[in-house]
Amino acid sequence: MIKILRLVLVGFYLFAGSYHFINPDFYSDLIPDYLPFHSFINYASGIFEILLGLGIVFPKTRLLAAKGIIVLLILFIPSHVDFILKGSCVESAFCVAPWIAWVRLLIVHPILMYWVWIVRKTN
Repeated sequence: MIKILRLVLVGFYLFAGSYHFINPDFYSDLIPDYLPFHSFINYASGIFEILLGLGIVFPKTRLLAAKGIIVLLILFIPSHVDFILKGSCVESAFCVAPWIAWVRLLIVHPILMYWVWIVRKTN
């Protein structure tokens, strides 16, 4: 079961990371206005998601990659909060009901962190 969860996680991060390059506008407007260099942050996030997702594949890099993904998820928290403060709507990305944005931040985000921590094992 861990191997399946790991494979799905790798696919998730490879897709999410690639999407930063396929549709950069989707993510760029989700970056809080108070942060500079939106394009750089967007592309760097994509690169890190791809590299850390690939790092999960290999037992020697799996623990470091898992910790890196958790750090990345923590770094994304201000973006989630900013999205909520903007009324849970960014025209170039998506609009959701405010309660969905809160669920995403308070439930889905910790589940993603837990998922990464589960698949960190080398077996």
